[in-house]
Amino acid sequence: MSNKLSLKIKAIAANIRHKREYRNYTQEYLALKLNISQNAYSKIELGYTKITVERLFQIADILEFDVAELIDPEEGVKKMQAVASA
Repeated sequence: MSNKLSLKIKAIAANIRHKREYRNYTQEYLALKLNISQNAYSKIELGYTKITVERLFQIADILEFDVAELIDPEEGVKKMQAVASA
């Protein structure tokens, strides 16, 4: 895997963690909702486990964020600015 791709995956994983913490959810809670172990979920947040698009959508749904906001944190900022200016 290229270094650039690896960095993007780590950034998405870190953003998932940030969004989870923002919602005050535990890793155990997300793991339960995803029907996986807490250890398996932890590996997702650390970027050790490759996740499917389906799993990414599941995580976004649980965290109540758009998938785009998990992939690109700037999308969340743009969305908030659009709502504020409406």
